[in-house]
Amino acid sequence: MATFYKNAKVDLTTTGATALYTTPEAKTAVFRSILVADDSGSTSTITLTLTNSAAAVFVLYNVKATVANGTVELLTQPLVVMESEILKVTAANANRLHVVGSYIEIS
Repeated sequence: MATFYKNAKVDLTTTGATALYTTPEAKTAVFRSILVADDSGSTSTITLTLTNSAAAVFVLYNVKATVANGTVELLTQPLVVMESEILKVTAANANRLHVVGSYIEIS
């Protein structure tokens, strides 16, 4: 079993759902951290969803508030993302939020 430490990053330049991470075939990911940084002088919100291999969408955070010019940690426990599942983030306001997820990928 191979283990790789990685991160995924997105700059949310739109208000549409943006894929943060898609688990590759024959792999599992364990997210230890998902940081959301707001680089504007105004607060915003973020929504985090998990889409499974059957295309069902599960909301993990719905309209979670951010802090103006601050950073919010979304996870308090590890999050397992199985093969072909997709983590997506959606910002309420474009060009304010950056998201960095740190994870372990296992094959």
